[in-house]
Amino acid sequence: MTEPPSALDAILPALCERLGPGNVLTAADDLEPFLVEARGLYRGRAGAVLRPADTAEVAFAVKTCAGAGVPVVAQGGNTGLVGGGVPFGGVVLSLARLTRVRGLDPVGATITVEAGAVLADVQAAAEAAGLLFPLSLAAEGSCRIGGNLATNAGGTNVLAYGNARDLVLGLEVVLADGRVWNGLKGLRKNNAGYDLKQLFVGSEGTLGIVTAAVLKLFPKPLARAVGFCGLPSPREALALFEALRARAGAGLTAFEVLPRFGLELVLRHIDGAVRPLAGSHHTYALVEFSTSRPGADPGAELEEALADALSGGLVEDATIGASEGRNAALWKLRETLPEAQSREGGSIKHDVSVPLSRLPDFLEQATAACEAAMPGLRVCAFGHFGDGNIHFNLSQPEGADKAAFLAEWERFNRIVHDIVAGMDGSIAAEHGVGLIKRDELAHYADPVALDLMRRVKAALDPNDILNPGKVVALSADPPRALP
Repeated sequence: MTEPPSALDAILPALCERLGPGNVLTAADDLEPFLVEARGLYRGRAGAVLRPADTAEVAFAVKTCAGAGVPVVAQGGNTGLVGGGVPFGGVVLSLARLTRVRGLDPVGATITVEAGAVLADVQAAAEAAGLLFPLSLAAEGSCRIGGNLATNAGGTNVLAYGNARDLVLGLEVVLADGRVWNGLKGLRKNNAGYDLKQLFVGSEGTLGIVTAAVLKLFPKPLARAVGFCGLPSPREALALFEALRARAGAGLTAFEVLPRFGLELVLRHIDGAVRPLAGSHHTYALVEFSTSRPGADPGAELEEALADALSGGLVEDATIGASEGRNAALWKLRETLPEAQSREGGSIKHDVSVPLSRLPDFLEQATAACEAAMPGLRVCAFGHFGDGNIHFNLSQPEGADKAAFLAEWERFNRIVHDIVAGMDGSIAAEHGVGLIKRDELAHYADPVALDLMRRVKAALDPNDILNPGKVVALSADPPRALP
């Protein structure tokens, strides 16, 4: 959907008057940071960037734009990885000024924050109250709560605490016509009608714009232990996960897996990275035990568990961090892998999930199929093994042309996503659909589910004002889904 050439110009004076001239950006240099997706796969266009200061100004901006038929694309930290925040006409509505912590209830274990609050700042506010906000991901120093909720962000703590969807109790949302729905309730139980907040969590700004949220807090862990294990294959990784889960229950708070190739990339490209084990192994698992119980010793429990795994042949070698510094060093090997892979050239990425019991089958089948499709291709499959989410990334063959390799993205989508679909998995595990997977969703989604999604979009945003062309396309000429 594109607006008439004069539509935005006609409403700019009213927007400037309400938001302030300094918060309506139109100069090309000012617009540029808002037009490019974090990985550089897309570059969009917009006539202006609006920077409202509060919910009332967001509502005014949306109502004004809707009245003129000008599309609105909300942005938080612009750290998304599927093109969901890239504008293709209209305006960008930046939530970066809505940063207040509106309240913290230590008894009810909730925090109420505005959508522009940086995730790391929300974590810090919870910690200052002796509590934990567990959502944690690589971009937490720059991503913002509104975007986290709009994409149903995952990260490294999903195994213990769930996705962003599981951490929200209430929302405040500006609708496509500028009305404000105030659902900021901090209730653990509320069955008074449809659970409206869950419509907007994961909707990527296509149904409404989140301006504030009530979030769950948890007891702060008092101790943790981190181990790094070398294993013969993903099958032993799955058996190790089952054994640790049976032993520690909710105390198993992370189980991440990376391949030999992934570890070698980190050691090659990341300053300060140190090889954790003496030998080389097909598969590596980073595991974490933690506890909020005074006097509990997760280190001793993890040491005993890994000793049993070593004697039983599940694990070939293992180490446990002896200090918080060493724990951080072990986590660094996993957390810096995406950066390390980016330095190796072009990367075709698949953020997928399959039932946990099928993970080894998926990794074996998808790896064999992709390697057969392109000699020299290097599979880098890593991620949140314990919750079934794998980043099945493909690095270009050594010496290959990057642009030519990335042009094969759609072909490898079909290879990987067909296998995922055959295992009753999801082609969009934690990054969302956005633009890059919109046509893939149309290809794989159950027709009834796709029809329901389009009906919901049409009901809440009949004029296709909010982030048009993303997730599901209603307009006749949506932007291309692949770069």
